[in-house]
Amino acid sequence: MAGGGVESGATGKRAHLYEHKFTHYFAFTCVVGALGGSLFGYDLGVSGGVTSMDDFLKEFFPKVYRRKNMHLNETDYCKYDDQVLTLFTSSLYISALVMTFFASPLTRSKGRRASIIVGAVSFLIGAILNAAAKNIAMLIIGRVFLGGGIGFGNQAVPLYLSEMAPAKNRGAVNQLFQFTTCAGILVANLVNYITNKIHPHGWRISLGLAGVPAVLMLIGGLMCAETPNSLVEQGRLEEARKVLEKVRGTKNVDAEFEDLKEASEEARAVKSPFKTLLKRKYRPQLIIGALGIPAFQQLTGNNSILFYAPVIFQSLGFGANAALFSSFITNGALLVATVISMFMVDKFGRRKFFLEAGFEMICCMVITAVVLAVEFGHGKVLGKGISAFLVIVIFLFVLAYGRSWGPLGWLVPSELFPLEIRSAAQSMVVCVNMIFTALVAQLFLLSLCHLKYGIFLLFGGLIFCMSCFVFFLLPETKKVPIEEIYLLFENHWFWKNVISDQTQDQKASNGKPVATV
Repeated sequence: MAGGGVESGATGKRAHLYEHKFTHYFAFTCVVGALGGSLFGYDLGVSGGVTSMDDFLKEFFPKVYRRKNMHLNETDYCKYDDQVLTLFTSSLYISALVMTFFASPLTRSKGRRASIIVGAVSFLIGAILNAAAKNIAMLIIGRVFLGGGIGFGNQAVPLYLSEMAPAKNRGAVNQLFQFTTCAGILVANLVNYITNKIHPHGWRISLGLAGVPAVLMLIGGLMCAETPNSLVEQGRLEEARKVLEKVRGTKNVDAEFEDLKEASEEARAVKSPFKTLLKRKYRPQLIIGALGIPAFQQLTGNNSILFYAPVIFQSLGFGANAALFSSFITNGALLVATVISMFMVDKFGRRKFFLEAGFEMICCMVITAVVLAVEFGHGKVLGKGISAFLVIVIFLFVLAYGRSWGPLGWLVPSELFPLEIRSAAQSMVVCVNMIFTALVAQLFLLSLCHLKYGIFLLFGGLIFCMSCFVFFLLPETKKVPIEEIYLLFENHWFWKNVISDQTQDQKASNGKPVATV
């Protein structure tokens, strides 16, 4: 799922000298940054609800509407199998993955605020187009603009949050993005539940309300200052120090400011960050942080449930209102789980959350598949008891995901990337995440139709594979300073052999890391 954070670029050489006090200005910047998560979350929650509304289907997808209301045995799992309908959802994520590469140079050269403002404007245009849509083409174009907003937002907002945050509070602040994503999903479900009763244009209200957080983020982006890190990168040192003093609530920022300047100088020495990311030195970060975890986050199947929760529940025999209400309950679990993760992840650890929650998720997928295999299909209607049991199982699945792969799927990669590859790596994280988000969104209903209950067994098998990936390849990063993360890989049973040649070259270069250009 979308949400996340990126660690600050400070080298940490003087980290023990950093000082900070809570300030209202810092709180304001957190609220503004958090609104970026609500954009992604609202769209994530609203799409599935709108695609299950009869008024929306009758206007744009009449064939799906007729199929939905036919009680044919073979259409239990296939009521919503329509590739143009799923393109309505997935087109946003295809757009987002393309736009993140335009966002990366803008974020680096013009600052985080520039990308935040561009993202808010793009999302607002998309919300207006969708709310006023008269045909499918207008719907898809609107989704493309929404995707542009998410591409720019997911690139810049996590950076903005983490760079404004004091080092000691960075973990919790990073997860604010995930928290507001979950809150956006929950609000969208509630809106869908209400607008489903407003005929015939309730769906227009649902889609149009996406403009509200976009306007708030635009206003906030215009009012907030640029991050000290970005200002230093742009050579605006005096302004950078003033902002740093303001967000830290103290004039004694000499140590942190010197670290920011040194980190910026090291980053400027890297002329081709994407090429640098491919070096052997960064192979663990590339495989784990930029490729593996972002892809696996989507292959858990959770976002499929979030996209299509109302559709899934209607396919399983729930009424329209009952389906929307059930999805509201399951998304409430996601919000609760994120709060648990925010307060416990620095105590419990990343690996333990991944593995413990992974086991629960596998069990939930297997149980769901078994219940559907026995009780559903061939025109049978699920009883109330079985229906309630399925809602509970999906609730538990989302609760497990929400404290593991949801927030940690963004937090852990952010802890792995040093400053010199951060911009490139963040773009790749967002790109990989959006590629798999789009693929899952486009193919889920087709897979549900053809694999039936087997789709849940498939997700269970994928979760087992990714749990093995975490168990064998991911070291624990809890409370490890960002500048010492590389030591985890140098001492890891597998990765030390992968990066050994590069490490020897570094040690031969006067005891300093070689600048890989």
